[in-house]
Amino acid sequence: MRFYPLFFRAAFSWMDAERAHRIGFGAIRAVHTCGLGRLLARYTAPSPSLRTEALGLVFPSPFGLAAGFDKEGRGIEALAELGFGHIEVGTITGQAQPGNPQPRLFRLIEDRAVVNRMGFNNDGAAAVAPRIAAARAALEARYGAARPVIGVNIGKTRAVELEDAVEDYRVSARELAPVADYLVVNVSSPNTPGLRLLQSVETLRPLLAAVREESEAAAGRRVPLLVKIAPDLSDADVDDVARLALEMGLDGIIATNTTISREGLASPADAVEAAGAGGLSGAPLKRRALEVLRRLRAAVGDRLTLVAVGGVETAEDVRERLDAGATLVQGYTAFLYEGPFWAAAVNRGLAHTVAPARSR
Repeated sequence: MRFYPLFFRAAFSWMDAERAHRIGFGAIRAVHTCGLGRLLARYTAPSPSLRTEALGLVFPSPFGLAAGFDKEGRGIEALAELGFGHIEVGTITGQAQPGNPQPRLFRLIEDRAVVNRMGFNNDGAAAVAPRIAAARAALEARYGAARPVIGVNIGKTRAVELEDAVEDYRVSARELAPVADYLVVNVSSPNTPGLRLLQSVETLRPLLAAVREESEAAAGRRVPLLVKIAPDLSDADVDDVARLALEMGLDGIIATNTTISREGLASPADAVEAAGAGGLSGAPLKRRALEVLRRLRAAVGDRLTLVAVGGVETAEDVRERLDAGATLVQGYTAFLYEGPFWAAAVNRGLAHTVAPARSR
């Protein structure tokens, strides 16, 4: 019998989801701060057989933590001690913002899903960058070349009009590219009004070109650049993004973000209605996320790094994504249901069942 699911139901399932997240994340950081994280890491470190080359980087494991858990770079070292091969920080915006009014995070436990309309709450790029820099230096000192990788996910400030979005993303790229191992342009969250309109090829092309130019100028090096897309794109739009990524020489695509769909849920209709608007993540997203991944791999072959996310819960799920063409895989929602030893359990399963992803 697994302990954490029982603990979750007793301690967290009745609690406001955002408060539970703060408490849980605070406990993870406290374990690191008091020094117990170093002892823990002896048991959670990924097997060397899982090391994966992608984006010109070496990842200790192909399995990492998706953006959304650590929005402000406050717990990178602590999360690394849990066994994640990479931690993607964010989404971070050019300006600090409080996000949407609370409550804004809801669980659909029957579906092992979450609905969020957080709205990119964060301290802003200038405040977050020094935290990431400090964490990166600490990881380099501790792990050397085999350290967990730090990705940085950037999005649009809510108060900025769409016509000014390019300059807003430039601000984030300027501050964050120098401290990022890789950079992700998020144009697919449903919780910032109008943001998904930036996924169209006509608007996405100049945005990505500006971010690339700004990031390389600020960092003095080529920073791997990826774009994160929504599962709600039509197949034709997925194909368009794939062609654009190849045309522009992007390094990869992350598929997928949360969905606005509520189809096929097991949760009672009143619970779904009470959760309201926002992006749905977790197990119900698995089928569509896998479809988008396979479609992208068919379109781009081995020319781009594909990062799979959406409905990933087990080592078998990770293996399925790797077999479908992903080089890296991310999870988030299952972390809330499975607890702090989730990444270590996934890595143990991978070490027994999956060969490392080939380099892309």
